[in-house]
Amino acid sequence: MQFRQQALSKLQSPEELDLPVRFARPQGWLVLIVTVLVMAGAAVWAFAGTVSSTLGAPAILTHGQGSYILQSPVAGQVTAVLAEEGKQVAAEAPVVKVRTAQGTTTVVRAIAAGRLTTLSATIGSVVTTGADLASVEKTAGAGDRLTATLYVPAESAATLPLGAAVDLSVQSAPTQQYGVLRGKITAIGRNTQTRQRISAFLGSDQLGQQFSQHGQPVAVLVTLDTAHTASGYAWSTSDGPPFALDSMTQATGAVHLAAQHPIDWLLP
Repeated sequence: MQFRQQALSKLQSPEELDLPVRFARPQGWLVLIVTVLVMAGAAVWAFAGTVSSTLGAPAILTHGQGSYILQSPVAGQVTAVLAEEGKQVAAEAPVVKVRTAQGTTTVVRAIAAGRLTTLSATIGSVVTTGADLASVEKTAGAGDRLTATLYVPAESAATLPLGAAVDLSVQSAPTQQYGVLRGKITAIGRNTQTRQRISAFLGSDQLGQQFSQHGQPVAVLVTLDTAHTASGYAWSTSDGPPFALDSMTQATGAVHLAAQHPIDWLLP
Protein backbone atom coordinates (compact mmCIF):
# COMPACT_ATOMS: atom_id res chain seq x y z
CA MET A 1 0.00 0.00 0.00
CA GLN A 2 2.90 2.31 0.82
CA PHE A 3 4.52 1.74 -2.58
CA ARG A 4 1.14 2.45 -4.27
CA GLN A 5 0.87 5.83 -2.59
CA GLN A 6 4.44 6.74 -3.65
CA ALA A 7 3.73 5.72 -7.25
CA LEU A 8 0.59 7.84 -7.38
CA SER A 9 2.50 10.82 -5.98
CA LYS A 10 5.14 10.36 -8.62
CA LEU A 11 2.53 10.36 -11.39
CA GLN A 12 0.90 13.50 -10.03
CA SER A 13 4.27 15.44 -10.09
CA PRO A 14 6.72 13.49 -12.30
CA GLU A 15 9.18 16.36 -12.65
CA GLU A 16 9.08 17.43 -9.00
CA LEU A 17 8.97 21.03 -10.14
CA ASP A 18 7.70 22.09 -6.80
CA LEU A 19 10.98 21.11 -5.07
CA PRO A 20 14.09 23.31 -5.02
CA VAL A 21 17.08 21.97 -6.96
CA ARG A 22 20.41 21.64 -5.12
CA PHE A 23 23.31 21.90 -7.56
CA ALA A 24 26.10 21.37 -5.04
CA ARG A 25 26.69 21.25 -1.36
CA PRO A 26 28.75 24.02 0.31
CA GLN A 27 31.74 21.66 0.50
CA GLY A 28 31.48 21.08 -3.24
CA TRP A 29 31.49 24.81 -3.94
CA LEU A 30 34.66 25.20 -1.91
CA VAL A 31 36.40 22.42 -3.85
CA LEU A 32 35.26 23.95 -7.15
CA ILE A 33 36.55 27.43 -6.25
CA VAL A 34 39.95 26.07 -5.16
CA THR A 35 40.24 24.02 -8.37
CA VAL A 36 39.44 27.05 -10.54
CA LEU A 37 41.98 29.21 -8.71
CA VAL A 38 44.72 26.56 -9.07
CA MET A 39 44.01 26.17 -12.79
CA ALA A 40 44.06 29.93 -13.30
CA GLY A 41 47.39 30.26 -11.45
CA ALA A 42 48.90 27.43 -13.47
CA ALA A 43 47.79 29.07 -16.72
CA VAL A 44 49.35 32.41 -15.74
CA TRP A 45 52.60 30.71 -14.68
CA ALA A 46 52.72 28.73 -17.94
CA PHE A 47 52.56 31.97 -19.94
CA ALA A 48 54.59 34.35 -17.79
CA GLY A 49 56.67 32.17 -15.46
CA THR A 50 60.21 30.97 -15.97
CA VAL A 51 62.21 27.95 -14.84
CA SER A 52 65.90 28.30 -14.01
CA SER A 53 68.32 25.40 -14.26
CA THR A 54 71.96 24.80 -13.41
CA LEU A 55 74.73 22.66 -14.82
CA GLY A 56 77.26 21.17 -12.42
CA ALA A 57 80.88 20.41 -13.30
CA PRO A 58 84.17 19.80 -11.46
CA ALA A 59 86.51 22.78 -11.30
CA ILE A 60 89.95 23.86 -10.14
CA LEU A 61 91.37 27.25 -9.19
CA THR A 62 94.54 28.23 -11.05
CA HIS A 63 96.32 31.32 -12.32
CA GLY A 64 95.21 30.44 -15.83
CA GLN A 65 98.64 30.21 -17.48
CA GLY A 66 99.10 26.48 -17.06
CA SER A 67 101.83 24.42 -15.39
CA TYR A 68 104.78 22.33 -16.39
CA ILE A 69 106.61 19.34 -14.92
CA LEU A 70 110.32 19.39 -14.25
CA GLN A 71 111.88 16.04 -15.15
CA SER A 72 115.33 14.72 -14.45
CA PRO A 73 117.54 14.78 -17.56
CA VAL A 74 119.83 12.10 -16.09
CA ALA A 75 119.69 9.07 -13.83
CA GLY A 76 121.27 9.44 -10.43
CA GLN A 77 120.79 10.50 -6.83
CA VAL A 78 119.29 13.77 -5.60
CA THR A 79 121.96 15.56 -3.59
CA ALA A 80 120.24 18.91 -2.99
CA VAL A 81 116.78 20.50 -3.12
CA LEU A 82 117.18 24.22 -3.71
CA ALA A 83 113.54 25.37 -3.75
CA GLU A 84 110.58 25.15 -1.37
CA GLU A 85 107.16 23.81 -2.22
CA GLY A 86 104.53 26.54 -2.41
CA LYS A 87 107.08 29.31 -3.06
CA GLN A 88 107.78 31.36 -6.18
CA VAL A 89 110.73 30.44 -8.39
CA ALA A 90 112.28 32.60 -11.08
CA ALA A 91 113.03 31.45 -14.58
CA GLU A 92 116.29 29.47 -14.71
CA ALA A 93 116.37 29.26 -10.91
CA PRO A 94 118.02 26.03 -9.64
CA VAL A 95 115.53 23.59 -8.16
CA VAL A 96 117.26 20.21 -7.74
CA LYS A 97 120.80 18.80 -8.03
CA VAL A 98 121.28 15.24 -9.30
CA ARG A 99 124.61 13.39 -9.17
CA THR A 100 125.13 10.63 -11.70
CA ALA A 101 126.98 7.34 -11.21
CA GLN A 102 129.96 8.87 -12.99
CA GLY A 103 130.22 11.54 -10.29
CA THR A 104 129.01 14.50 -12.35
CA THR A 105 126.36 16.82 -10.92
CA THR A 106 123.47 18.17 -12.99
CA VAL A 107 121.44 21.16 -11.84
CA VAL A 108 117.76 21.03 -12.84
CA ARG A 109 116.44 24.57 -13.33
CA ALA A 110 112.99 26.10 -13.62
CA ILE A 111 111.89 26.58 -17.22
CA ALA A 112 109.68 29.61 -16.52
CA ALA A 113 108.81 31.71 -13.50
CA GLY A 114 106.05 30.38 -11.34
CA ARG A 115 104.90 28.78 -8.12
CA LEU A 116 106.30 25.41 -7.08
CA THR A 117 103.09 23.49 -6.50
CA THR A 118 104.55 20.00 -6.05
CA LEU A 119 108.06 18.88 -5.10
CA SER A 120 108.55 15.16 -5.56
CA ALA A 121 112.34 15.05 -5.22
CA THR A 122 113.90 14.52 -1.79
CA ILE A 123 117.55 14.48 -0.79
CA GLY A 124 118.98 10.99 -1.17
CA SER A 125 116.28 9.68 -3.48
CA VAL A 126 117.35 7.85 -6.63
CA VAL A 127 115.75 9.00 -9.87
CA THR A 128 115.76 7.69 -13.42
CA THR A 129 116.02 9.70 -16.62
CA GLY A 130 112.67 11.40 -17.22
CA ALA A 131 111.45 11.01 -13.64
CA ASP A 132 109.18 13.79 -12.35
CA LEU A 133 110.95 16.08 -9.89
CA ALA A 134 108.54 18.99 -9.43
CA SER A 135 105.49 20.76 -10.83
CA VAL A 136 105.54 24.52 -11.41
CA GLU A 137 102.51 26.68 -12.07
CA LYS A 138 103.42 29.54 -14.36
CA THR A 139 102.69 32.97 -12.86
CA ALA A 140 103.97 36.49 -13.34
CA GLY A 141 104.02 37.13 -9.61
CA ALA A 142 102.45 36.39 -6.27
CA GLY A 143 99.70 38.96 -6.92
CA ASP A 144 98.27 37.25 -10.01
CA ARG A 145 94.50 36.83 -9.89
CA LEU A 146 93.03 33.36 -9.68
CA THR A 147 90.65 31.97 -12.26
CA ALA A 148 88.58 28.80 -12.26
CA THR A 149 88.58 26.16 -14.96
CA LEU A 150 85.45 24.02 -15.30
CA TYR A 151 85.72 20.66 -17.03
CA VAL A 152 82.28 20.33 -18.63
CA PRO A 153 81.05 17.22 -20.50
CA ALA A 154 81.39 17.82 -24.23
CA GLU A 155 77.68 17.24 -24.89
CA SER A 156 76.75 20.02 -22.42
CA ALA A 157 79.32 22.64 -23.37
CA ALA A 158 77.27 23.91 -26.34
CA THR A 159 74.45 25.00 -23.98
CA LEU A 160 76.69 27.33 -21.97
CA PRO A 161 76.44 31.06 -22.81
CA LEU A 162 79.30 33.49 -22.32
CA GLY A 163 78.71 35.68 -19.29
CA ALA A 164 76.68 33.05 -17.45
CA ALA A 165 76.92 33.30 -13.67
CA VAL A 166 78.79 30.52 -11.88
CA ASP A 167 78.74 29.54 -8.21
CA LEU A 168 81.78 27.64 -6.96
CA SER A 169 81.78 25.43 -3.87
CA VAL A 170 85.43 25.50 -2.78
CA GLN A 171 86.86 22.50 -0.93
CA SER A 172 88.94 24.59 1.46
CA ALA A 173 86.00 26.89 2.36
CA PRO A 174 82.93 25.00 3.65
CA THR A 175 79.81 26.21 1.87
CA GLN A 176 77.64 26.08 5.00
CA GLN A 177 79.93 28.56 6.71
CA TYR A 178 81.32 30.79 3.96
CA GLY A 179 78.90 30.37 1.06
CA VAL A 180 79.91 29.98 -2.59
CA LEU A 181 82.47 31.82 -4.70
CA ARG A 182 80.99 33.99 -7.49
CA GLY A 183 82.20 34.20 -11.09
CA LYS A 184 81.24 34.44 -14.77
CA ILE A 185 82.11 32.42 -17.87
CA THR A 186 84.56 34.36 -20.04
CA ALA A 187 85.78 31.67 -22.47
CA ILE A 188 84.65 28.25 -23.69
CA GLY A 189 87.10 25.84 -25.28
CA ARG A 190 86.45 24.72 -28.84
CA ASN A 191 88.07 21.29 -28.53
CA THR A 192 87.79 18.51 -26.00
CA GLN A 193 90.61 17.97 -23.54
CA THR A 194 92.43 14.64 -23.44
CA ARG A 195 93.86 13.27 -20.21
CA GLN A 196 97.36 14.12 -21.46
CA ARG A 197 96.46 17.75 -22.21
CA ILE A 198 94.79 18.23 -18.81
CA SER A 199 97.79 16.65 -17.09
CA ALA A 200 100.19 18.93 -18.97
CA PHE A 201 98.15 22.05 -18.20
CA LEU A 202 97.75 21.26 -14.49
CA GLY A 203 101.11 19.59 -14.07
CA SER A 204 99.54 16.49 -12.54
CA ASP A 205 98.78 13.08 -14.04
CA GLN A 206 96.40 12.39 -11.18
CA LEU A 207 94.28 15.46 -11.93
CA GLY A 208 94.36 14.68 -15.63
CA GLN A 209 92.91 11.26 -14.95
CA GLN A 210 90.39 12.62 -12.45
CA PHE A 211 88.92 15.27 -14.77
CA SER A 212 88.73 12.92 -17.77
CA GLN A 213 87.41 9.80 -16.07
CA HIS A 214 83.93 10.27 -17.62
CA GLY A 215 85.18 11.14 -21.09
CA GLN A 216 87.02 14.02 -22.72
CA PRO A 217 85.59 17.29 -21.34
CA VAL A 218 85.65 20.87 -22.61
CA ALA A 219 87.58 23.44 -20.57
CA VAL A 220 85.51 26.49 -19.57
CA LEU A 221 87.25 29.55 -18.12
CA VAL A 222 85.52 31.36 -15.26
CA THR A 223 86.68 34.82 -14.15
CA LEU A 224 86.12 35.33 -10.44
CA ASP A 225 84.25 38.41 -9.22
CA THR A 226 86.43 40.62 -7.03
CA ALA A 227 85.39 42.21 -3.75
CA HIS A 228 86.88 43.78 -0.62
CA THR A 229 87.14 40.52 1.31
CA ALA A 230 90.03 38.67 2.91
CA SER A 231 90.32 36.44 -0.16
CA GLY A 232 89.88 39.33 -2.60
CA TYR A 233 86.89 37.68 -4.28
CA ALA A 234 83.10 37.90 -4.04
CA TRP A 235 81.12 35.28 -2.12
CA SER A 236 77.45 34.63 -1.52
CA THR A 237 78.07 35.66 2.09
CA SER A 238 79.21 39.18 2.94
CA ASP A 239 82.77 38.32 3.96
CA GLY A 240 83.62 34.82 2.70
CA PRO A 241 86.49 32.93 4.34
CA PRO A 242 89.03 34.90 6.42
CA PHE A 243 91.98 33.62 4.41
CA ALA A 244 93.45 33.76 0.91
CA LEU A 245 92.72 31.06 -1.64
CA ASP A 246 95.48 28.89 -3.03
CA SER A 247 95.87 27.84 -6.64
CA MET A 248 95.30 24.19 -7.47
CA THR A 249 92.36 24.14 -5.04
CA GLN A 250 89.55 21.97 -6.32
CA ALA A 251 85.93 23.09 -6.41
CA THR A 252 82.53 22.22 -7.82
CA GLY A 253 80.92 24.70 -10.20
CA ALA A 254 77.21 25.33 -10.80
CA VAL A 255 76.52 27.27 -14.00
CA HIS A 256 73.23 29.20 -14.01
CA LEU A 257 71.67 28.68 -17.42
CA ALA A 258 69.24 31.14 -18.99
CA ALA A 259 65.72 31.03 -17.55
CA GLN A 260 63.18 29.34 -19.81
CA HIS A 261 59.39 29.27 -19.98
CA PRO A 262 57.99 26.03 -18.54
CA ILE A 263 55.76 25.48 -21.60
CA ASP A 264 56.46 26.41 -25.23
CA TRP A 265 53.21 27.26 -26.94
CA LEU A 266 52.75 26.40 -30.60
CA LEU A 267 50.33 28.80 -32.26
CA PRO A 268 48.82 28.23 -35.74
